[in-house]
Amino acid sequence: MGSSTSQQEFDYLFKLLLIGDSGVGKSTLLLSFTSNSFEELSPTIGNLSISSSYSLIIYVLELGIVKDLIFYAGVDFKIKYVTLGGKKLKLAIWDTAGQERFRTLTSSYYRGAQGIIMVYDVTRRETFTNLSDIWAKEIDLYLTNQNCIKMLVGNKVDKESERVVSKKEGIDFAREYGCLFLECSAKTRVNVEQCYEELVLKILDTPSLLAEGSSGVKKNIFKQNPASSDASASGCCSW
Repeated sequence: MGSSTSQQEFDYLFKLLLIGDSGVGKSTLLLSFTSNSFEELSPTIGNLSISSSYSLIIYVLELGIVKDLIFYAGVDFKIKYVTLGGKKLKLAIWDTAGQERFRTLTSSYYRGAQGIIMVYDVTRRETFTNLSDIWAKEIDLYLTNQNCIKMLVGNKVDKESERVVSKKEGIDFAREYGCLFLECSAKTRVNVEQCYEELVLKILDTPSLLAEGSSGVKKNIFKQNPASSDASASGCCSW
């Protein structure tokens, strides 16, 4: 996946969302992808950097949703330009806090998302259980676009000796809920780029999402579409 920090022109703008329990490595997964580095980060609690805040303002203005131009707690935001599938893409990636007190504040971030990455920690059983108990229900409640592509990601596979969630369990969950699936390590960067690449390739293969992601579209306003009935077990479909 090619990228360029100086690249300004793009064919499509995609909004991607990282969700999951606090401490599963969402912020690190984002940083590892956007800066090719690893840092031990504290859970996201709304400390937007100046650059992130500026990017957020620019992104909101591009979409024409000025009424949403307020400071949100419990979120971080980064931009990454990539070239994939012969297309120049601008990825707006939102990292939401997993703490309970921020969930009502971050619900607005589901609006207009073309892709969602659901992250759990393979060394913490409760973070996997909460995918169905909490996060799937939240997606069902707040997601405005039923064609949105979901990617299930099991993080921290570098701690194999501490693993409590098997790869098979992840595969079974992905089949049940119609998600793409990968395991990765944000620390060693194993499969980090692949997580985003496979998600974006699937978005590029979904015509309705391309229409909304076109650089000529000023607002991400989605229609409710019926769920696909013939999606493969390893592909994506509505919840």
